[in-house]
Amino acid sequence: MTHAMLKGSNVPLDAAAVRAVLCWTPGPGVPDVDASALLLGGDGRVRSDEDFVFYNQPRHPSGLVRRLSKKRVPEGLTDTVEADLAALDASVDQVVVAASSDGDTFDRVRDLRILLYDAGASAAEPLAVFEVKPETGEETAIICGELYRRGEGWKFRAVGQGYPTGLIGLATAFGISVDEADGPDGADGPDGASSTNGAVGTGQAAQTGGDAAAGDTDRQAAPVVTASAEAPTTAVPAPPTAPPAPATPPVPAAPPVPAPAYGYPQGGAAQPAYGYPQPASAQPAYGYPQPAAAAAPAPDPNFRLPPMGPQFVRR
Repeated sequence: MTHAMLKGSNVPLDAAAVRAVLCWTPGPGVPDVDASALLLGGDGRVRSDEDFVFYNQPRHPSGLVRRLSKKRVPEGLTDTVEADLAALDASVDQVVVAASSDGDTFDRVRDLRILLYDAGASAAEPLAVFEVKPETGEETAIICGELYRRGEGWKFRAVGQGYPTGLIGLATAFGISVDEADGPDGADGPDGASSTNGAVGTGQAAQTGGDAAAGDTDRQAAPVVTASAEAPTTAVPAPPTAPPAPATPPVPAAPPVPAPAYGYPQGGAAQPAYGYPQPASAQPAYGYPQPAAAAAPAPDPNFRLPPMGPQFVRR
């Protein structure tokens, strides 16, 4: 019987090993999707970077959690994570199954769902199905579900929690050391074609060999181009500045000329007071003797007045 799960619901598992299959419908403008898994301890964080299983590290060192190759099925494309729950170390409290999109957000991914199968059974019917819906439309990574211990057994919970920071943000949220200088990695497509995704470092060299038993194909890290250090700049001396010109002393203002008192002698440029002797250049006052410069030309020194009285002329 298949359980159609809602977000936040859980279902107990009787299977010793499970296969979590991500499935979506490809098409024009639909980004590729990659499955990944994180093995968490009791504190909700990875014990080391080796607890991150993804396209550059498709197999956990214990071999109990592994990522299988993508497949094309009638329903669309699939990417699968398989986990042997019964054999996992007791320090592993959860196995988180996540999906990351390549080149766009999950609102462009159609019909995304996770199907949980019993890996030890040949039945084609899944144990549980959860339709994964992005909440904001900005998610580039989503926790689809989690396998967690409950007493002596395991349960599966439908999560659907998204991250707008992609696979890097998802990894760092659980304690993975991320080396962003690694650059984008080549991704395996359904036909072995290469695509790109966010770069995630795991603190160790990425495995280049796939899971030979499952036919897994790894993404190969692309070469990184590191910007060279900036060349030192040569200081250019500033041109010499001319000495400032000496300040011009201010010209003192002429003292104000007081208005003359009425009736007193005035200066040469002032209006003469009425009735007083005037300077030579000024207009003479009325009725006073005029200066010599203002009189008629000097008389002829040989001029003589005729004698007064009758004049007699000798004949």
